[in-house]
Formats: sequence, C-alpha cells, structure tokens
Amino acid sequence: MTLIKSISGIRGTIGGKPGEGLSPLDIVKFTSAFGTWVKKNTGKDKCRIVVGRDARISGPMVDSIITYSLVGLGIDVINIGLASTPTTEIAVIDEKADGGIIITASHNPTQWNALKLLNNHGEFLNAEEGEDVLHLAENDMYNYAEVFDLGTVTNIDNYTDIHIKKVLDLELVDVDLIKKADFTVSVDAVNSVGGIAIPNLLKALGVNKVIELNCEPNGHFAHNPEPIPANLVDISKTTRDNNADLGIVVDPDVDRLALICENGEMFGEEYTLVSIADYILSNTNGNTVSNLSSTRALRDVTNKYGSEYNAAAVGEVNVVAKMKETNAVIGGEGNGGVIYPESHYGRDALVGVGLFLTLLAKSKMKCSELKKEYPQYFISKNKIELTPEINVDAILESVKSKYAKENITDIDGVKIDFVEGWVHLRKSNTEPIIRVYSESSSEKEANDLAETVINFVKSMI
Repeated sequence: MTLIKSISGIRGTIGGKPGEGLSPLDIVKFTSAFGTWVKKNTGKDKCRIVVGRDARISGPMVDSIITYSLVGLGIDVINIGLASTPTTEIAVIDEKADGGIIITASHNPTQWNALKLLNNHGEFLNAEEGEDVLHLAENDMYNYAEVFDLGTVTNIDNYTDIHIKKVLDLELVDVDLIKKADFTVSVDAVNSVGGIAIPNLLKALGVNKVIELNCEPNGHFAHNPEPIPANLVDISKTTRDNNADLGIVVDPDVDRLALICENGEMFGEEYTLVSIADYILSNTNGNTVSNLSSTRALRDVTNKYGSEYNAAAVGEVNVVAKMKETNAVIGGEGNGGVIYPESHYGRDALVGVGLFLTLLAKSKMKCSELKKEYPQYFISKNKIELTPEINVDAILESVKSKYAKENITDIDGVKIDFVEGWVHLRKSNTEPIIRVYSESSSEKEANDLAETVINFVKSMI
C-alpha cells in the first residue's frame, strides 16, 4: 500500500490501514483539512466547492466520502459527476465556487486514486497553500457543522457539454475549416472520462468519422494509462490500419494529449505543445513557457517569432505562475499538457484537440509531414527507483558538483545544459522515484547523456 501526501494533494493506492494506503479515513481527513482551509482562506461562513471525478473503479466510493465530508463541514457541494480535470477547473470558475476537488490519480494505474485540490480560480494550490492544508490535516484542525448548518449537494451533469461549447467558441478554433477537412480520427481514452469528452468534442467540431478504442468510461484501463509510446501499440495500429488522419490519446483525467500520425508513428507528446504554440504564435504576439523537462523545440519556435521563452519548475502550478509573470500566450508541459489562457489556466486536452485540428486543416499536410516542420529533438525518459534510506538531496548536490562547469539550473532538482543537449534530474512528487529526462539531436545521444548521469547516481547509491 502507498500513500503520498504532497502540496498538490493526496494520492495513494486504495485500501490498507489508515496512513498506509488511501483509506476512507484518510479521504475524510484530507477532505476535511481542505474544506477547512477553503473556509479560512475565503473568510466565508458558507462556502461552495465543486467535485468532479474520472472513471476509476474507486471513484464513486471516494466521491461519496468527499462530498459528504464537505457537507459535514457545512460546505455546499456542486457535484459534476464524471468530468475531466480541465472540465472541473472550468466549473469552479463558472460556478464562482470557492474551490474544487478533482478525484483522479492522473496516469497512475487502476489501484490508485487521488484528491487534486483547486483554489477559487480553478487552479492548483501553490506550495504555501498546499503546506497549509497538510498542516491542518496532520493536526486534525477541523470542526464539523451542527445539524442545522450542514451543507447541501447540487448535482450538475452537463459540464462536459459546457466545456465543449467553450472550446468551439475560441477564436483560433475554426470549426468550419475542420469540418471541410473531412478528417478521420481514432481515439483511445483508456476507458475513462475522455471516452465521453473527446468523441463528443470531435463530433461537435464536424469530425464525422471517429474510430473509438477504449472509450467506455468503466475504469477498467485496457493498458497502462500513461500516454507514452510503449502503451499505445493498439491505437497506433488502429490509426494506420483504418487510414485515419490522426490518432488522439488522452490520460484518465484528460489533461494530457498525445497524438498519432496517419502512418501509426508517434507525433510525440513534446510536440503537442510545440505545434500548438507555433499555431498560436503565428496569430498572436506573446511569450511562451514550459517546464525544465520539456523540449528545446518550444524555445526554437518561440525565437522564430521574436518572442521570449521561459522555463518553470515542473508542475502545472509553477508553469501557470511563470506564464502569468511573463504574459505568456501559450504554455504547458512536455507531457502533452497544453495551457491556453484564452480558455483558462489549466492543462486541457480538449482545447489542445480543437487548436491542433485547426492547425492540421490549415496546413493541408499529413500529420507526419507537419511534424517535420519543427526542430527535431529526441527526449529519453528514465527513472531511478528509490528506497527510504536514500538521501536524494545529497545525490543531487553531488551531481551539481560533478557537472559544475556546465550550465546548471536548480530551481527544481538539477538540470544540466550541455552544448549537445540536457539532462534533468528531479524527485517525483507522485511516485518514489527520481525522474531522469534527457534530450539531444538524436535518440542515441539522448540515451547516452542519460546513461552517463544515471550511472554516476547509481554509483553513489
């Protein structure tokens, strides 16, 4: 059993003893702490919190516990049921709620679930706010309402439709052009809420030929739900064999977007953001942001338009903060997460689909041809398993010392910028691992860079 308490929420495997897994008691504890934080943060006696969930098997149970824990605090709940992470973020904004909870463990397997916490702007809590919630939870600093002060529950089941309408209304999403392109699109939604949202979005965009794979939102993931090439063999074959123009893959909570070319090859998660940024910058003056583990190609595309690129620490909240600081018009993360402020400040695969299909239609190219238009880099994504006795901070300091002659960035782990590429090491917030990402102009060079640094780390372990 695993339970990970972090500033971004609580994540764990379902079951086990309290404090060891994501048990019902842990769910009550952290929900109560968050609800108490919302009440203190707003200064209101009566608060409203939006609750949405992905299609995990444990979702209904966790949903019920969260909803009625909030009611017990005297908080009114707006429950939007099955909904993506970006849909829930939008609901917080539209409902003028005081916060939100998204019940999803993102790309983690079926056994996992989590509480992702949102502020009244529909954005993730920052580090200080997250620490406040953890402090309240660890010290049981919450009081429940008396019977006449209990909260209420309002169920709203059409927020996915509202979200889709907002995508169609974006100025740079050209529905008529997409419809005229007469695309055939395949979709793998790993049997979660993307199976509702993405096919419905495509039909609303005028894509009449949609091939659905794993689009039943039953929570029985047909494969490892992280949308990386090793897990996308079936959708790749489906796209190629059915002569589809594009394959679309989303993770269980639909904030990451991976694309498959018409020939079955990966467009590349990193290039989801790169291509969409290219389209946005060709129409809008402004800057861009991605995290330290994202491709240099975004920097190159941004420079092409005479704009400024900035890197942020890994994590949506950090990217959003840097985007606001630098007035970025597009940003996100290299895992397929696109943040378009014209819609809202959150990674949103639905927005990504609308913008990319418009770009593809305008280009009059095949998807594989479009990819060749961008600077070609290769990222190698690796990890080092951790045990409790490993001092990660000491390891990262040793890495900094060894590569002190290179360009080092340490706002989030350690990133080493070489002339021929880069390597970024950081401790994961969601898994007991060190993530090691590297990039260079060829796959071999990227792997070699990663292997050199990984071997050095392992020699210390």
